[in-house]
Amino acid sequence: MLVASNRGPVSYEVGEDGSLRARRGGGGLVSGLSAIGPEAGALWVCSALSDGDREAVRRGAGEDGVRMLDIPADVHADAYNGIANSVLWFVHHMLYQTPLEPVFDAEFRRRWASYEAYNRAFAEALAEEAARGAAVLVQDYHLTLVPGLLRDLRPDLRIGHFSHTPWAPPEYFAMLPDDIARQVLRGMLGADRLGFLTRRWADAFTACCERFAGGLGDTRIGVHGLGADADFLRARSHEADVDERMAALREEIGEGRRTVVRVDRTELSKNIVRGLLAYRQLLDDRPEWRERVVHVAFAYPSRQDLAVYRDYTAEVQRLAEDINARYGTPGWRPVVLHVKDDFARSLAAYRLADVALVNPIRDGMNLVAKEVPVVSDAGCALVLSREAGAHEELGEDAITVNPYDVVDTARALHEALTMSPADRTDRTKRLVASATALPPARWFLDQLEALRGAAASH
Repeated sequence: MLVASNRGPVSYEVGEDGSLRARRGGGGLVSGLSAIGPEAGALWVCSALSDGDREAVRRGAGEDGVRMLDIPADVHADAYNGIANSVLWFVHHMLYQTPLEPVFDAEFRRRWASYEAYNRAFAEALAEEAARGAAVLVQDYHLTLVPGLLRDLRPDLRIGHFSHTPWAPPEYFAMLPDDIARQVLRGMLGADRLGFLTRRWADAFTACCERFAGGLGDTRIGVHGLGADADFLRARSHEADVDERMAALREEIGEGRRTVVRVDRTELSKNIVRGLLAYRQLLDDRPEWRERVVHVAFAYPSRQDLAVYRDYTAEVQRLAEDINARYGTPGWRPVVLHVKDDFARSLAAYRLADVALVNPIRDGMNLVAKEVPVVSDAGCALVLSREAGAHEELGEDAITVNPYDVVDTARALHEALTMSPADRTDRTKRLVASATALPPARWFLDQLEALRGAAASH
């Protein structure tokens, strides 16, 4: 069995003495692979992302079960930032300001050639490494062309692909140049089986295939809603460093105040700016909440090598400062904003949350919506965008919002803050049951079993 993804389960740093230090990553895939055990003979094919990673490849110092590809840095940058994160991500999350963008010019075509080369490097490595009839699980929008390329090289393989993002509806997907749209779909349809986080995203993909590729052909579609890893989260959230962060946060919040918590990367689709505007609207509409509530907002920098992300991060900080300047008092800071990534502090905020605000414009799943109810000490009310994939599973017990409607989101925050303890407890129990229905290891194994059960029909 082989897994392919842009980011692997390990990264390397070169120490001052020239030695290599390895650091293990986390996440659903790592949990899933560990669940099948080392005797399964699995291999993870990934990209060398840092100078340390590239040095590890050159020294042949990689770990067992991992093959890192030393794709030229300029090719990787064009494929990863130029296409995957600046085009495919924007299409699937419907993020373009269409009067000005996208512009598919000669520079786009040059970058697309790098995306093809990047995908080809993965396909060739997988073809070289895979035993006859092996199962190959390809991950995400970085590698949409791999299934088709790999199918041509190794027709004997069982090939699966999983999309961790939404999929664009046909009207939006049609923004891509016609030949590129067909190439992406043909690449995906090289798989025996395609996995999506929700039925909505699977249906959008099917609709795109019917419009641009003449249908699905022999490819099967499955839905696997990745859940929270409750055992890990509960154990990790009660370690000493989390207790320390809780004490520090309590001091910042102040005695007896309610908390509205959000934890996100400063990713455009996460809608942090409108979340802050909704909190400001709450303080305007409901002055009784002034000095009685604090918005604990963690906005961890993401993709800061792209100018539009740097600008967005700066706007989040500017707006938080504006709210604090306008409403703050000597004993009350309305917004506690942190932008330095700190997992222990995130878990501390989860535990303290009275209300979790998860209001993305569009999100494949959003695990924060699933994690906060699992970790929250006293149970929490969930204000959840209807555009989050998690809404499919959690919507009945959340307070649903239109992510563009700041006035309604302010109303939802008030409703959440005034929810009765009994209602909050009951909803939290049901949210936890839904959120943990398919933990990472089971999520991964279900896909693997379904792929092995699918006839190699190509």
